[in-house]
Amino acid sequence: MKKGIFLYLSLLALSLSAQDNIQWRGTDRTGIYHETGLLKSWPENGPVLLWHYDGLGEGHSSVAIDSEKIYITGLTEGQGYIYVFDMNGKLLKKKEYGPDWNTNYIGPRGTVTVNEGKIYLISGLGDIYCFDQDNLNAVWKKSLLQEYNASNTEWGICEAPLIIDEKIIATPGGKEHNMVALNKNTGELIWSSPGEGDLSAYCSPLYISDQQVPIIVTMTADHIIGVNASTGEKLWSHENKNRYSVHANTPVYSNRMILCTSGYGRGSTMLRLTNGGKSIEQVWFSAELDNRIGSMVKVGDYAYGSGDSKRYWFCVDWNTGEIKFKEQGLAMGNIISDDAMLYCYTDRGDMALAKATPEKFDVVSKFPVTMGTEQHWAHPVIYKGVLYVRHGNTLMAYKVK
Repeated sequence: MKKGIFLYLSLLALSLSAQDNIQWRGTDRTGIYHETGLLKSWPENGPVLLWHYDGLGEGHSSVAIDSEKIYITGLTEGQGYIYVFDMNGKLLKKKEYGPDWNTNYIGPRGTVTVNEGKIYLISGLGDIYCFDQDNLNAVWKKSLLQEYNASNTEWGICEAPLIIDEKIIATPGGKEHNMVALNKNTGELIWSSPGEGDLSAYCSPLYISDQQVPIIVTMTADHIIGVNASTGEKLWSHENKNRYSVHANTPVYSNRMILCTSGYGRGSTMLRLTNGGKSIEQVWFSAELDNRIGSMVKVGDYAYGSGDSKRYWFCVDWNTGEIKFKEQGLAMGNIISDDAMLYCYTDRGDMALAKATPEKFDVVSKFPVTMGTEQHWAHPVIYKGVLYVRHGNTLMAYKVK
């Protein structure tokens, strides 16, 4: 009995620990958060603003959360900084890490990943950094583009590091070294995959662990690729082109099905893993569901997101590709979900709350995000009843429980 209780408590501790580590689009990159008791509607002027911080500098990265601390990056006078806050918005630490993207739509792109006492980030210039979580001292750094003979993209590398066991995964986009796995403690190369030799395409990769082989899925300039996470072997690829080679949305996965969506004239492709993950087949394709940078979420048997060319919000049947609704009224934007509700942050600065139902785009509340600067592109985060919204140089925390 004691052994059983000990095992239960150990598993519970591990579960709570995982929930307390928020990286790019949640704990598992799905954009789905797992809290209950959240507000089903907001006051007319929006939920209560608990605190805000002005002075992050420019940037588009979202917050990461670990051990009751908030991590985010920003750009000031061409230099990138890591900021660390407590849960009340008090700035605990600020550390300059080096130059970051300062050419167009300036500022850091990729959200940091916190893992086992270290912080990892990939800059828009293609530099990958590892810092000590406690003191922000540098542990190691590599230039992905220089070391792996790759070229930068038109709008700067945008990738949140993916951690799998002892490996950190990145996509330099070189002809030979297209995707690499580095030792997360030293930065040394573990494996390299040539992929299809495409440029990197602003996509943060996804890890799939429930097949015969562990798989990393990402989108590069012209392809969706699946790579063996243990060895780097390319398992399969699927042609996936648009006119600007931008595929900024992490794929969405459920039960052998992978949904990949892009804007700029592309659309959404549903693939099914076969042969234990070693091959794929296309299930459906829709050019109408062309999400550019806002990602999609799967709630029940449906996926939700917003379109690029026609700027409508949509719902699609996950299994068949049947479009359940396409509705305008809000500008395009990004999306997360929690407790059967959709949180939609538009590129015009509206934050909307809608019911996750295939019947219609049922917006129950919305409010304008008036603080901050430049583009409304950073994806929001929910943690312990608080909605975190980053708009350029300002981070806001709203009470939604």
